[in-house]
Amino acid sequence: MKNWNLLYTNVMDCLKTQLSPFLIYHHWKHTQHVLEVSEYIAIQENTTEKDMLLIKTAALLHDAGFINGVNEGHEEESIRFAEKKLPEFGYTKKEIEIIAGMIRATTIPQKPKNKLERILADADLEYLGTENFERIGNKLYLELKHYNPNLSLEEWNEMQINFLQSHFYHTDYCIQNRAAVKEKNLQQLIRRKK
Repeated sequence: MKNWNLLYTNVMDCLKTQLSPFLIYHHWKHTQHVLEVSEYIAIQENTTEKDMLLIKTAALLHDAGFINGVNEGHEEESIRFAEKKLPEFGYTKKEIEIIAGMIRATTIPQKPKNKLERILADADLEYLGTENFERIGNKLYLELKHYNPNLSLEEWNEMQINFLQSHFYHTDYCIQNRAAVKEKNLQQLIRRKK
């Protein structure tokens, strides 16, 4: 029997106490947001109860690799973390493989292969199509400046424009409810550049 509540408390405690203070985007609040959004999208996409638990688990663990100080390839580190931790909480090998696939689907560029992977991929970048785009994007900019102190605002905006132009949502819910605002956010960035 899976113990979701204990797993949630355990992982959140790890994120709150072990993530580097400079991670102001990949912070435990980002994980909490992705967890809530993935659950919401999953409901909109008529996901079963069993799959819902797997989605929530993958959302909870999708950035856990940052605990070990890994930035590049943190998704694979998150998968290793999940493979080590989840058996203690009653998850089967097959379930852990499904969860690993979902975590892998958050790697940029996103290439989700099935419904569950599409849900988590969209939940991770859902903010691109919201009014919170600029506020959340600024957190990511400040975090990236930790790795690259010379990153200018102009370079960051160029990166965001290129990213938004190449990104697309995968679930019906986000295509219908987030794509238009994402396009508006892109146009604002382009106008600002001129």
